[in-house]
Amino acid sequence: MKNGHLQKSRVTPINNLNNMNTENTKAQMRKGILEFCILSLIDKREMYVSDLIDALKKGKLDVVEGTLYPLLTRLKNGEFLSYRWEESTGGPPRKYYQITEKGKLFLAELINTWQDLTESVNQITKNNNPTDAPQNSFEPNS
Repeated sequence: MKNGHLQKSRVTPINNLNNMNTENTKAQMRKGILEFCILSLIDKREMYVSDLIDALKKGKLDVVEGTLYPLLTRLKNGEFLSYRWEESTGGPPRKYYQITEKGKLFLAELINTWQDLTESVNQITKNNNPTDAPQNSFEPNS
């Protein structure tokens, strides 16, 4: 209320959706699940960084080394991952990452959290669909 008058709330018109920067929101959502995806991949087999990037790209998560290395370092410092060096025939030695026992326990927690989260989001988005909303009906008392 301003000067005793009600003000209209601001509603974003559909044609202004591009101004809401949906790409930034989508990028934040992807970043939020990268550690989970990295641990899931490395749990299957030890991996070199380029293998991880390829696997993430196959899963439609485009990631560059500059994003991946800090995540791997954080997971290693948290003792969720370890690594070993292997000589390469065509260049410098390669660092192969493997999951630790602590990492396996952490991954199990993340899997449970992911399942709960996807169930919740699916329930919310399903209930948000206007065609699924309960219809108000009036039935007179007999």
